[in-house]
Amino acid sequence: MNAAVIADIVGSRRLEDRAAAQRDLDDTIARVESDFPLAVRALRPIVGDELQGVYPSLVAASASLLLLRLALPDGIECRFGIGVGPLADVPSITVGTISEGPAWWAARAAIEIVHRKQSRSLSNARTWAVAAAGEGAGDGAAVRLANSSFLTRDQLVGGMSERTRRITYSRCLGATQREIAAAEQITQSAVSQALAASGGAVLADGLSTLLAAE
Repeated sequence: MNAAVIADIVGSRRLEDRAAAQRDLDDTIARVESDFPLAVRALRPIVGDELQGVYPSLVAASASLLLLRLALPDGIECRFGIGVGPLADVPSITVGTISEGPAWWAARAAIEIVHRKQSRSLSNARTWAVAAAGEGAGDGAAVRLANSSFLTRDQLVGGMSERTRRITYSRCLGATQREIAAAEQITQSAVSQALAASGGAVLADGLSTLLAAE
């Protein structure tokens, strides 16, 4: 079942250099897509601070968005609404095709939900999924399980420094602690401690477990 994703930049109106932030975001998305090419249609800016993309499954979207959150530099954060359900391409004489369908409507509902959660008691919430309603809808049970994991992983990522996110990103891609230590110019022990203290090791192992089930 397809997963449509709508993303927006947290606090985009407060950014000192919006153009530079957009370049950093575009570069980071390109890096993640190169390191982990899972998207059917990679996240791309649409209008204002909004981006949209399509993934072949909830698992693929979940994995890609975790890596994107880890790879983003300090000062740039995104919210993600995932809609699970049917998609269709509507012909257009100006742009070729327009992606349409219940998955997009669900993604819009999802990003509105995560925005409300972030504005209340869950300040680190950044990701939410909604299953499309009706025939051919997404698996509601799987979406509920995913949302419970999103809350936990968003809390972990929200507490990480930029270096710890880099370390966790590299570990998610399969780099050894020795390789990460060399790249960061720190000791292997420091890498191990960072992964353990931040929950990065849990995220990396969880990602591996998630992808093995796909």
